[in-house]
Amino acid sequence: MANKLKITLVHSPIGAIPKQRATVKALGFHRVYETRLHEDNKAIRGMIQKINHLVKVEEE
Repeated sequence: MANKLKITLVHSPIGAIPKQRATVKALGFHRVYETRLHEDNKAIRGMIQKINHLVKVEEE
């Protein structure tokens, strides 16, 4: 079984630049403190790196 990442949006993307807001939406977030599970791969890691100041990441 592949590793999963538990990603939680902890800060609002309202003041973020448009690319960062698009990344938040692409990860599937709609509101603050929402949690999503994603496969651990390079694409997801790159998205997390772009918005690391907005999210909290835990490995499962």
